[in-house]
Amino acid sequence: MTTETFVKDIKPGLKNLNVHFIVLETGRVTKTKDGHEVRTCKVADKTGSISISVWDEVGGLIQTGDIIKLTKGYASIFKGCLTLYTGRGGELQKIGEFCMVYSEVPNFSEPNPEYLAQNNKVGLNDNGNNSGNNSGTNSGNNSGNNSGTNSGTNSGTN
Repeated sequence: MTTETFVKDIKPGLKNLNVHFIVLETGRVTKTKDGHEVRTCKVADKTGSISISVWDEVGGLIQTGDIIKLTKGYASIFKGCLTLYTGRGGELQKIGEFCMVYSEVPNFSEPNPEYLAQNNKVGLNDNGNNSGNNSGTNSGNNSGNNSGTNSGTNSGTN
């Protein structure tokens, strides 16, 4: 029997992940140099949200509101952001639509200065917006006057 991993427990380098999530947003398709299509989607479960990178024809099948079971996935850092991928022999299976409890916050795929520093090792982790309680967001404007303009800042954990 496979065990389910929650979004909050996903860390870079983890493999053989089994995750249930709902698709919140589907990104636009980009093409790689060798002709593959890649789409990044924002997905979530009850513990938070994360980006998943979906390749080729599977990406075109995913719709906002789909509830999907990922088997044999893995997590890695792409451009300083934690991202979920389908691994070798892994699959995405649609198991429902629309009815799932989820939370958009925390967003575990927001840019993380620690991940950038690990990837670059050039001291790029000092971007000027790291005041200690910015938690990796790139808004830098947490004055309390946002009133819902950024869904990732209204978690009630200020």
